[in-house]
Amino acid sequence: MVTTTPYYEAIQLIERLHRHFLDVLKLELDRKGIQDINNVQTMILYNIGDDEMTVGELTIRGYYLGSNVSYNVKKMVENDYLVQERSVHDKRSIRVRLSDKGSKLRDTITEMFQKQEKLIGGTELTADRLNHMNQTMRLMERFWASQTNYTGIVTGDE
Repeated sequence: MVTTTPYYEAIQLIERLHRHFLDVLKLELDRKGIQDINNVQTMILYNIGDDEMTVGELTIRGYYLGSNVSYNVKKMVENDYLVQERSVHDKRSIRVRLSDKGSKLRDTITEMFQKQEKLIGGTELTADRLNHMNQTMRLMERFWASQTNYTGIVTGDE
């Protein structure tokens, strides 16, 4: 029998929380009748925001697996959520940004986050607890990054 340590339990919780969040996002898409984009693509879109970036930058900034980002970007371009253009400075580089349709979906997801933030206010998940959890997760991120010599950490402190 494997003894569950606090470290291993944290790993399991992170995985489960991520899956639960993606389920919540999928329900919101279903509620709005949006079927031409999935929950993972929606988070990529949300994280692009008002920026314009390459697929490589998305991978670094958004914590997505490289092979999946290219596929997901292609699908979002096909479904008119993203606009794809060659860089004027480097013709080999392709940059993406939100289309009008993508911006509307980002606004919808922003509203969902705001609604959830209001709902969470009436629970035991206080701002202090969330801040403490975020600090702990940043420490975990730094620890894992140090194990792989990865230096592209987004700390949230910038």
